[in-house]
Amino acid sequence: MKFLDQAKIFIQSGNGGAGCVSFRREKYIEFGGPNGGDGGKGGSIYFEAVPNLNTLIDFRYTQHFKAKKGQNGMGAQKNGSKAPDIVIKVPVGTEILAEDGETLLVDMIKPGQTYLAAKGGDGGRGNVNFKSSTNQAPRYAEPGWPGEEKWLWLKLKIIADVGLIGMPNAGKSTFLTAVTKARPKIADYPFTTLHPNLGVAWVDNYEMILADIPGLIEGAHDGVGLGDRFLKHIERCGAFLHLIDVTSDDVVNSYQAIRRELELYNQELSLKPEVVALNKCDALPEKEVNKKINSLEQACGKKVYAISAVAKKGLFECLLELNKYIKRDRALRTEEDTVEVSQAEEPKAWSPLG
Repeated sequence: MKFLDQAKIFIQSGNGGAGCVSFRREKYIEFGGPNGGDGGKGGSIYFEAVPNLNTLIDFRYTQHFKAKKGQNGMGAQKNGSKAPDIVIKVPVGTEILAEDGETLLVDMIKPGQTYLAAKGGDGGRGNVNFKSSTNQAPRYAEPGWPGEEKWLWLKLKIIADVGLIGMPNAGKSTFLTAVTKARPKIADYPFTTLHPNLGVAWVDNYEMILADIPGLIEGAHDGVGLGDRFLKHIERCGAFLHLIDVTSDDVVNSYQAIRRELELYNQELSLKPEVVALNKCDALPEKEVNKKINSLEQACGKKVYAISAVAKKGLFECLLELNKYIKRDRALRTEEDTVEVSQAEEPKAWSPLG
């Protein structure tokens, strides 16, 4: 399945059905009063976040969603039926924005979450509603109320526990293949990965979702190499695994360049927990690897892991360290959700004013 992380769609809710102008016409009832029914409500358009989707590719081929009009009212005070609603299913992590592409309407971050995007028009009232002592035979009924129509942007931000970051050809896809069952394309040239890939690893009986994004280069925060499109997919990650190619000429510069892009794109990204690892360590002598590890540890101020994704060496130690941050992040999220639920269910204080 192809990956698509943004789409523009048009939605239009249904108009309400018109009210009916009708009068009783029965034998032996000389002055039959009005009996026109109300029109039915037009169909509304909802969005629903579902966990089994991970792309917006469906919206490349279906871009217009129009709900039907409510049924018109009928005689004998028969109301028109309501038109069916349209439920548009999107992946968890989808942002719904206004036509300008910047105004956030809702962030669909929880499975089963729904959002009313366009309300269907109400049905018009039939002439029976306008009967009065001074107008016992009204010949007027309301037309249905119009629905809403608008253009919306859908932008998907992948929800993962760990984001794999680094320069092109740092071995991120190889690492993902080594620790999960994901099978992204792997080749010996930069920008082999052209869209994010997800994989699930198990550490100490804990599930960990990893997101491999395409390699970043200088200027990524401004869109160079589509970097801004890729960086958004790691905004929701609990921690980063920063992979650096040990065979590069200057590992410290490679590390600092990626850190600089994170800070320029979003200051909050630079504050997330990070595990740093030198990859492809089987390609150099141990003495040279240790020398690069020492220089990188001085630059980043934290422990640097020596790994080889191809040889599957040192990977489990990295995952164990990442798991510490992920468990802490999940505990914080659970605590926040518990507070939100308790606040929502807290009963209001009684007041004599109601």
